[in-house]
Amino acid sequence: MKNLLLLPVLALAALSSGAGAQTAQDILNRVDSAQKSAKDVSFRLSGTASLESSAQKIDLTVKSIPAQNVARLQFLAPDALADNVVVADKNEVRQYLFLTNQITVTPVSKVTGSAGFGGLDFTQLSNAATLLSQYSVKLLGTTGAAGNRLFQLEATPKGTGSTDKARVWITEAGWRPTRLQLVSSGNKVLADLNVSSYKINGGLTAAKLRALPKDAEIIRQ
Repeated sequence: MKNLLLLPVLALAALSSGAGAQTAQDILNRVDSAQKSAKDVSFRLSGTASLESSAQKIDLTVKSIPAQNVARLQFLAPDALADNVVVADKNEVRQYLFLTNQITVTPVSKVTGSAGFGGLDFTQLSNAATLLSQYSVKLLGTTGAAGNRLFQLEATPKGTGSTDKARVWITEAGWRPTRLQLVSSGNKVLADLNVSSYKINGGLTAAKLRALPKDAEIIRQ
């Protein structure tokens, strides 16, 4: 579950067209520029991930309002996580467990410290440029012809000693993410997800993103 929370970090915003990006920093600069006009961001992640030593189907939606420091993840699959919701702000992460009707409240510092990717700000899940300032990012390769190129980035956390890596594929056609991976220190792919239904400025509100069942039991960690 904690590893899955990392994946939306690398979901990059759609950017306006311009000169070809040559380095990872060039790409991040464009991401940062695009985010300034994105009041809210939503997208879907679907694919497979290794959970409890077996590969399982993963399907979740991510909704974020970076300027208001709030983000929401809602799981559709696997069955064990279906209808679970994670809501994060700058202070805490609230995880709603559908089967038990409980909300586990955890300080952000405790979540990021145990996730293997220190410094992760869950409220900026859709703002790759801000999040990746805490990571060493490199451009692994570029494929395709001009105007339709695909860039592959790889990020590792700074100053944590972790050798886990995250990878993202970005298409030049619309400057949006198409695929995300989480890779372990042994170069094993722990998650491989496709990005779809990408949308900015959809009129999301913080109240809707924070909404959780009012009758749920609250458990503070």
